[in-house]
Amino acid sequence: MESDTIDASALTLLRARPEDLPKGVFTVHVHGSPSVALTVDGSAPGPLIIGSSRACDLVVPDAAVSRRHLSLELVGGALLVKDLASKNGTIVNGLEIREAMLRGGEQMTIGGATLLVARYENAPNPPVPFARAFGRLLGESRAMRRLYPLCERLAATTVPVLIEGETGTGKEVLAEAIHEQGPRAKAPFVVFDCTTVPANLVESELFGHERGSFTGAAATRKGVFEQADGGTLLIDEIGDLDVSLQPKLLRAIERREVRRVGGDRFIGVDVRILSATRRDLEAEVQAGRFRDDLFHRLAVTRVTLPPLRSRRADIPMLAEHFFRQAGGSGELPPALTARLTEEAWPGNVRELRNAVARYVALGLEIMLPEPDDDAPATKAADLAPTDFIAQVLTQELPLAHARARVVEEFERRYLERILEANGGVVTRAAEASGIARRHFQRLRARSR
Repeated sequence: MESDTIDASALTLLRARPEDLPKGVFTVHVHGSPSVALTVDGSAPGPLIIGSSRACDLVVPDAAVSRRHLSLELVGGALLVKDLASKNGTIVNGLEIREAMLRGGEQMTIGGATLLVARYENAPNPPVPFARAFGRLLGESRAMRRLYPLCERLAATTVPVLIEGETGTGKEVLAEAIHEQGPRAKAPFVVFDCTTVPANLVESELFGHERGSFTGAAATRKGVFEQADGGTLLIDEIGDLDVSLQPKLLRAIERREVRRVGGDRFIGVDVRILSATRRDLEAEVQAGRFRDDLFHRLAVTRVTLPPLRSRRADIPMLAEHFFRQAGGSGELPPALTARLTEEAWPGNVRELRNAVARYVALGLEIMLPEPDDDAPATKAADLAPTDFIAQVLTQELPLAHARARVVEEFERRYLERILEANGGVVTRAAEASGIARRHFQRLRARSR
């Protein structure tokens, strides 16, 4: 654990935006039960949850309170409250809200319970370790730095971890980092993506199959559980797993054994389970699309990765990292860095990485301020004849088709460049490009 003493390595904090720095401490307690309270001080690795589920940070055992009813997070000097699509709503001072910023002194009503909010302006916030990364997961904002101590503790264990977050936030990167920082680092790390396998082959991919067990099963094949034996298995987008297969997955996890499709014996496996999802699994449980017992088995511990828009202090650092990774020389233009920091990034870190890589590979001045109206317009005919973008523009294709052509060419050039820089070794090239090996191979096959 790094020291909390401020030194030269801690100066990265000076680049944090003001809203990244909490001010004061809030407490929320159940009226009539002052001992049932929650302190919000900005140190938790994600929003704190109030609801009736035992997994919540503050449990309110009321039948009218949803399992995950609302979330709380310290933002600057205010407490951000979000209703999590609860069945009976969240009432603040008599008004039903979806999202609100509280300053202290408010009353919240959820179900039959009243919650009292208090603010202690001069209370010190707990220190957050100064760090720029956890393994290959990068970020120096407070939102990321407060995750790292939890990640370090999880890496040292073998408990199941559920990683939650929007698409592109780096869930697979965090899973790899947990594996690489733990005692199983030298053992296999296997990824099974529930969204990329046809429904009729999911069971075979998970548990393996015997030769002749179905049409096309020409040979016996190990499933991902057996492939990951002794190591770690990441089940990506677990929320998309068909409900009919969830009991079999639960059994395999609990009994630490699998039976191949068409097989007649159980095979013992020693696998650490990590899972990731972009979905709200507790909402999926309530809707009957995900088994409650499987959810609790997977969510022994949970980590929520913040979206990039909630950790803008990391964008300059990430953009510079991706710029170097893609072979960029010199420095990113300051105007470009400033504009990158202000973008919404619905695709999160993945979208930022791709945008910077396009800039390096194709020279596209992505997201720079628009030229002045008085400036002479640049036409495709004025561009160099060797410029691929110009060639696409002269074809006058529909926007979607033109964009696809540019992206395809970018991917082809990028893969050639990164492979050459790493001696043609796919594993090293994938690591240098900051993406999973399986995704790198998919891109490579598509660009051929």
